Amino acid sequence: VNRGYTFDNAGWAKATNHPVQNVNWYDVVKWCNARSEMEGLVPGYYTDAAQTMLYRTGQVDVASACVKWNGGYRLPTEAEWEKAARGGASTYHRFPWTDAETIDWSRANYYAVANVQNSHDANPTSGVNPAFTSESPYTSPPGFFAPNGYGLYDMAGNVWERCWDWYDDGYYSSSPGTDPRGPASSPQGYRVIRGGSWNDMAHSSRCASRAYADQAQAYSGVAGFRCARAL
Repeated sequence: VNRGYTFDNAGWAKATNHPVQNVNWYDVVKWCNARSEMEGLVPGYYTDAAQTMLYRTGQVDVASACVKWNGGYRLPTEAEWEKAARGGASTYHRFPWTDAETIDWSRANYYAVANVQNSHDANPTSGVNPAFTSESPYTSPPGFFAPNGYGLYDMAGNVWERCWDWYDDGYYSSSPGTDPRGPASSPQGYRVIRGGSWNDMAHSSRCASRAYADQAQAYSGVAGFRCARAL
């Protein structure tokens, strides 16, 4: 049963066991609602602050007050995403693993650049990971690389992951210290993406690396998402 949902881009994946991509921010937010309804959970996104009008269609810049944060599936906030990427490590690490501060093709699907200026890129050769070039886009299946400390896969590379937050360069200089949910708007008009992709260099795969994307644009081959749920 469709229940009135409409989507701008259906999204697609190289195979059934590869991450979806070519989806915009509005569509993945609506998809989170649809998944919640399908599983009998309380949907998270509404078009009104009273949280009575479920977000199912159109392109709506949902406000924070219109979100049931303890409801069903939703996009992670940027802060939630970074905490998940760090995998519970008690000290700072550049990448989602804790046994090295470097990256190579044995750890993630990213675009390697082998030169002395990329000291944290330990791959001996440059380019996309040859293990996944049989068909474009060059994504990898979840589970190919080792998980991080939380048991999460592909927190570095593969496809960019959309987050809830509007993007603002200076937000964290004045944000709440606990569970920040992002600014009310973005000077650039963009939403946060995290994690890098198969087509991006090592610095984009760092846990702390921040990037942004147009929420209405579907980026073919490199931008997808993962769902979050409150505990």
